[in-house]
Amino acid sequence: MRPRLIAAPLALVALATPSIAAAPQFQTAAPIAYMQDLSSGAVLFARDADRRMPPASLAKMMTVYVAFDMVKKGELKLDQMVQVRPETWAKWHGPSAGSTMFLSAGENVSVANLLYGIVTLSGNDACVVLAESISGSEQAFTERMNRAAAQLGLKDSHFGTSNGWPDNGVTYVTAHDLATLAAATITNHPKLYKQFYSKRDFTWGKTMGGSAITQANRDPLLGRVAGADGLKTGHTEEAGFGFVGSAEQNGRRLVMVVAGLTGFNQRADESVRFMEWGFRAWQSKPIVAKGRKVEDASVQLGDLSTVGLVAPKALTVTVPAGTSPGMNAKVVYQGPIKAPIKAGQHIADLVVSMPDGVEQRMPLVAEKDVAEAGFFGRAWAGLTGFFG
Repeated sequence: MRPRLIAAPLALVALATPSIAAAPQFQTAAPIAYMQDLSSGAVLFARDADRRMPPASLAKMMTVYVAFDMVKKGELKLDQMVQVRPETWAKWHGPSAGSTMFLSAGENVSVANLLYGIVTLSGNDACVVLAESISGSEQAFTERMNRAAAQLGLKDSHFGTSNGWPDNGVTYVTAHDLATLAAATITNHPKLYKQFYSKRDFTWGKTMGGSAITQANRDPLLGRVAGADGLKTGHTEEAGFGFVGSAEQNGRRLVMVVAGLTGFNQRADESVRFMEWGFRAWQSKPIVAKGRKVEDASVQLGDLSTVGLVAPKALTVTVPAGTSPGMNAKVVYQGPIKAPIKAGQHIADLVVSMPDGVEQRMPLVAEKDVAEAGFFGRAWAGLTGFFG
């Protein structure tokens, strides 16, 4: 079916006297950078965001997403115990194995602790142990990763390892795809995200002298930017220093990506400056209250001919701080929408166009259930369709 575009009432957009709204400028040393306001869908900054690059440990975000998805579906339990294979331990311990959780050969460890080891400590060993426990081998697990990536619409990413270890270009991502993955993690798995992604440090393993090993989370935003709660750092010689971060302030959640930086401190400083700029230089402008009906959509083969399109949450647009630009809004959906439809189902989008032509897209959901039409209703619809 063809997309149907419906002009939304202009009253949806709360406007003051329009003012010039030039996009705020940001200067960064990062050769690759991207920022999106998840509250409105607005892209605030993009530099080479679709360039394919090696992810280093940023690939671990996909391993964690796959695990979160399985936990949500009941296919994996957080208290499930996993044994570390001696062969895996032999490969992923010692200085040449990069970041480690300090697992031991033959050790039994829970899925939850492996996830802490991946997220907080960036443990290469934890990633492979988890992957093998889920799929039998790391290679089989990467097939799961790539299926999940396809489902999320990561068009320019591919995973050949569970931990992002250099593999001659088999594994690659883009900043745009990493931001999409971060957004999906936060949106689809909010409880698990909150549980695992903001821990400041984690203790696992023992030194040769028997002392417990505590390692700090390398996330440069934690403790430095208000509302920061994730996500992941990465570094290899090939990839440079990268970071995917998120923070929420006053109901606005931003996701940022920087990559290709040259040092640990540079990554930390650029990440903090970038996130602070996103909150300071931009502001949210409410346009639709939660639960408000925006439009009616036509329904095909349903017991109702239309269904209301409502805002699932308070909808906002993101504009440069201190401005009130003129905006136009329209509702977009593939219509007519075929029944059955569930209340709360995402079936349309509100698209707000800014003066510079940039669009911000927000979801609209069905106001109520719409069941399939009975036999006579379908027959009548077919008859009218034939003559109409």
